[in-house]
Amino acid sequence: MSTQVILLERIEKLGAMGDVVAVKPGYARNFLLPQKKALRASEANIAYFETQKATLEKANEEKKKAAEKHAKSLNGLKVILVRQAGEGGQLYGSVTARDIADAINEVAENKIERNMVDLNQNYKEIGLFDVIVTLHPEVKINVTINIARTEDEAAIQAKTGKALIADENDASEAANDYAAEASKEALMEEGALEAEKDAKAEAEAKAAEDEAKAAAKAEAKAAKAVEEAPEDADAVEASASDEADAPAEDKKDA
Repeated sequence: MSTQVILLERIEKLGAMGDVVAVKPGYARNFLLPQKKALRASEANIAYFETQKATLEKANEEKKKAAEKHAKSLNGLKVILVRQAGEGGQLYGSVTARDIADAINEVAENKIERNMVDLNQNYKEIGLFDVIVTLHPEVKINVTINIARTEDEAAIQAKTGKALIADENDASEAANDYAAEASKEALMEEGALEAEKDAKAEAEAKAAEDEAKAAAKAEAKAAKAVEEAPEDADAVEASASDEADAPAEDKKDA
């Protein structure tokens, strides 16, 4: 079942202003009628349109001229949208029509509405994309959106004209570079450990050598003390013996 409506403006793939067309009830109820792009094609509404046709056509022409003027400042515009993404270019999320409209409005003097961005599905990867913006049913422009991970990557994409995505070869090369760097670091770490081990062994050997020298010196000193000790004892003993053999008078005088 369809619904008959009379168009109040040109609708692409549907008809021009004043045409009576059949559309799906949901399309009429949810879009055409609330957006005031059409009226239900009743006898009363058709008669009303005929009385207002000249006024509607004049208003439409004024809107068209304003849109054409607007188009001069926007056509060919390039905007950057920085988003998080993996090495393969897949976004952690998506870019919607609202995101694009907001990005355009940040750099354009004349603002646009979200519903002017002609987008069938959200973008889910980095790269350069041409987007159609409908300023008026008869005035459309192209805007290029540059989705990238950083401003620098966006500049590279704009210069090369292609997405900055790592392919299998790049990924393999990156993996090889990483492995080589890891191996180099491992060798450096192993060398450092060996050097540290050698230094420790050398320090221990020197300490042992110093300890041996100190022990030898102490032993020599002790031996000398032992060697000198008997001589002193003999001198004391001889002195005592001489005193014992002295005459009594000598002892008395003493």
